[in-house]
Amino acid sequence: MNEELQDAQREILRTKLDRELRRTVDSFSGVMGVQFVDLTDGARVGVNEQMLFPQASSIKVPILIELFRQAESRPTLLRERQRMTGATRTGGSGILEHFVEGSSELSNEDLAVLMIGLSDNTATDLLIDVVGIDSVNRTMASLGAPQTQLRRKMIRPEASLRGEENVSTPQEAAEIMVRIARCDLPVSPEACARIGRILAIPGGGAVRRAVPRDVAIASKSGGLAGVAVIWAIVEVPDRPFVFTAMTSYGDGDGNQAIERAARAAYDHAARLARATPFGVRVPLAVVERVKLASC
Repeated sequence: MNEELQDAQREILRTKLDRELRRTVDSFSGVMGVQFVDLTDGARVGVNEQMLFPQASSIKVPILIELFRQAESRPTLLRERQRMTGATRTGGSGILEHFVEGSSELSNEDLAVLMIGLSDNTATDLLIDVVGIDSVNRTMASLGAPQTQLRRKMIRPEASLRGEENVSTPQEAAEIMVRIARCDLPVSPEACARIGRILAIPGGGAVRRAVPRDVAIASKSGGLAGVAVIWAIVEVPDRPFVFTAMTSYGDGDGNQAIERAARAAYDHAARLARATPFGVRVPLAVVERVKLASC
């Protein structure tokens, strides 16, 4: 009976989170979808989470995963080097487009760091040539994310106009991030950890502004005109969670809406962190000691 009563209390908290997320989605100028996943108990709260959205630079997460997946059977892949040429330059975010043509070479792993850490579009397009669009999409489908599709290289407005958009859903993006958090990927534990470290390079976009600075985040944000996106793992001590949010048709307020939704998600996780089944908070050291004893 006590367990049932406490489950009912936790459900009240989830209902409050759902209500807050819906308020944020409803007040957004365009269309918005959100998915929250509690990595402790697997609880999920979503709004428009199965809706397909453009991904902007967040689609770089599947490219990163595919690079490391292919490196499992091709050990030299991460060290292989690419030369910067005029044909490989892509505008938008990043720094490689400003490098001197023909004078610079970087390893594929270095390009991956630039792709995520600086959202470098030239690095991204070079890696797309390395791993292949079809391979990225096959791997996403094998991970239970068939609607997460890379359809074009970066900054191709004509292709976007034809409907060749890089897309995913909040639900599928969250599933991918859950797999990263749990190292449930077709790569070695070492490669999975490296993927996590690359995603943890300082960034976090709107989510970073929504949570305390001492809370670690592994994430990739993205943005286009009318579009804002975030895929994130938020490492709240004793209550880590995955948060994905996507907007379209916006009036430039997408990141503000994502920040509000992320703050609601953080507040929910922080309320559950270190709490007993009756909602009493205990010191983190005690929680960690009990976990170690039960291992």
